[in-house]
Amino acid sequence: MKNVNAYAAKSNDADLEPFDIERREILADDVKIEIDYCGVCHSDIHQVRNDWGNSKYPVVPGHEIVGRVTEVGKDVKNYKKGDLVGVGCMVDSCQECDSCKEDLEQYCENGMVATYNGKDEHLGGHTFGGYSEMIVVKEKFVLKVPENLDTKAVAPLLCAGITTWSPLRQWNVKKGDKVGVVGLGGLGHMGVKFAHALGAHVVMITTSPGKAEDAKRLGADAVLISKNEEDMKKHQGTFDFILNTVPVGHDTNPYIGLLKRDATMTLVGAIDEVDIHGGGLVMGRKRLAGSLIGGIKETQEMLDFCGEHNIVSDIEMIDIQNINEAYERVVNSDVKYRFVIDMKSIKN
Repeated sequence: MKNVNAYAAKSNDADLEPFDIERREILADDVKIEIDYCGVCHSDIHQVRNDWGNSKYPVVPGHEIVGRVTEVGKDVKNYKKGDLVGVGCMVDSCQECDSCKEDLEQYCENGMVATYNGKDEHLGGHTFGGYSEMIVVKEKFVLKVPENLDTKAVAPLLCAGITTWSPLRQWNVKKGDKVGVVGLGGLGHMGVKFAHALGAHVVMITTSPGKAEDAKRLGADAVLISKNEEDMKKHQGTFDFILNTVPVGHDTNPYIGLLKRDATMTLVGAIDEVDIHGGGLVMGRKRLAGSLIGGIKETQEMLDFCGEHNIVSDIEMIDIQNINEAYERVVNSDVKYRFVIDMKSIKN
């Protein structure tokens, strides 16, 4: 085992602070990664503050990890020292259930192992994430990062990117489709970029008129203010797909009304109760669905697509010493659109 510098929260009301953790020595199929950058996800905040009631302390967050390979196990075939790689929201799964066999490890029927606060089968206790100097990960769960991309801005692709990419692919968004993206934040801005790159006619659906200019800069063809009842009526029954990134419980009925017959709205943000009237679904054979990140194969496809189309997240860089302030800014929606930590700063 090796001691590693990290940042951790020791309780749900504690700030993140320097903390030493242990990483395992590499096994035959392991990859050791020196972490250069780690994105800040709202899920990190939920886990630190135990908003979902399942946190394990100390929490070392971080599941948007980009860095360089420093060592590989003897059986590793796809990576070598110096490779630019990423690690997302999971570091293991059973590899035996139907979901895993279909490259859907995020839905592992025996429970995927989350990058942090998952069950650590090697050292016991729970896993520690990317707010740290280095990490050791099974080769199967390591991703190749295209070298042509802005490396620091790649980090949020490992969560925000795949969270929005997966439903766009699952529901076959294609050129010419009219696609709505509800909410312009860390997830929403990636949804706009991806839908635009796939050739869709993209409509940003937001409560805030002030976001119109930025939405169009990101690739939206139009902006629909959801508080404007007249404009909402004009768009009734016209959308082929809606990606709903709102992170809290809300009334979904106005958005359901925007869908065409047989069309789908997918939730990716709200792990919460939402309001839905059955009539809105029944009368148009419409669907309300949900989606959770993506499997490793799909995540690699997303990164390759980003490399081809030069897509990265819009980010603001911080040092790890500013993480607690950054959390407050995320909660107050005061970032465009994701924070990324320069993990070299942990040595300061």
